[in-house]
Amino acid sequence: MKVDLQTRLAMSPEDVWQRVLTPELLFHIAAPLVRFRIVGCDAPVQWSDGSRYLVAIKLFGLLPFGEQWIVPTLQSDPASVWPKRLRDNGHSALIKTWDHWITIAPDGQGGTLYCDEVEVHAGPLTPFIWVFAQIFYRHRQRRWRSLARGQS
Repeated sequence: MKVDLQTRLAMSPEDVWQRVLTPELLFHIAAPLVRFRIVGCDAPVQWSDGSRYLVAIKLFGLLPFGEQWIVPTLQSDPASVWPKRLRDNGHSALIKTWDHWITIAPDGQGGTLYCDEVEVHAGPLTPFIWVFAQIFYRHRQRRWRSLARGQS
């Protein structure tokens, strides 16, 4: 099942893209709904293309929700050609596919068009995981808009 959401951000595409590349941004926009902690090492300053990061997940910062792999791939042209894309082809024991694409593009008015596209497969739990993904990505985009307004 797929989730496809987009929003406009009052930030430059370059600034949005640089933030998307950092685990710090993920931790910020996911909170307080979901808290991530990288397992086995310190969080990198920037996601590394083709690396794998195991994260422990807590819902609302309290309820353990297992571990999931974040597997980032960068799809950007160094010549500043837009759009730029980051893919997390993640998975866990519960969720066989969590294929998340972030697309960043100029909105033509000095801001950014930010898109989350996610495909989830979790066997019979897929409809429940899909509902969670809808809530989670709407929350993330709301946090992005607050960040863009300078409200953090």
